[in-house]
Amino acid sequence: MNVEVRSSNGTTLVPIESRIFSHRTIILEGEICEKTAIDFAEKVLDLNLEDETKPITVLINSPGGSVDDGLLIYDVIHSSKAKIRLICLGKAYSMAAVLLSAGTAGRYILPHSKTMLHEPLLSKGIAGNCSSIRSISDSMMMTKSLINGLLAKHTGKTEEEIEQATSYDHFMSAEESVDFGLCDGIIEFNEIMEVMK
Repeated sequence: MNVEVRSSNGTTLVPIESRIFSHRTIILEGEICEKTAIDFAEKVLDLNLEDETKPITVLINSPGGSVDDGLLIYDVIHSSKAKIRLICLGKAYSMAAVLLSAGTAGRYILPHSKTMLHEPLLSKGIAGNCSSIRSISDSMMMTKSLINGLLAKHTGKTEEEIEQATSYDHFMSAEESVDFGLCDGIIEFNEIMEVMK
């Protein structure tokens, strides 16, 4: 989608994402995958090169996805010199909820948006010999422990509380997300520009 931008040189059409990006805002939407993670890293790097003293806003609406690619996004958030605030628009499920909890300049959610936590899942069926299956199981347990540790760090919950909360698909309303510690507060859509200042 394009929007009109007026300047002294006249009116031009620009993609809306470019217009939003010019306000130091990144949209993280859809499934978290390798392309999503690399695109995110490139945009954060570009905004840091522009000005590492001004915060970056990330609008997130995602069902989650790859843990490994989500951890790349997490590392970018936490190594960015420009602080990063996360705002949930719609949903932040699974790995997206972990990312939402990790904002370094505020974590917000719209009133009717939702979050969801659960244990890491296998995206494909398991095949192979016993040793391979054991290796896959060990790797998943290490991933689970890592994710639970990150959630505990950012929510203030104990790892035991996180373990219990992620033992099933744990959907939370905006209010429950704040109470759980995934977010700092609930904001209205028209307040996003105020938060971004």
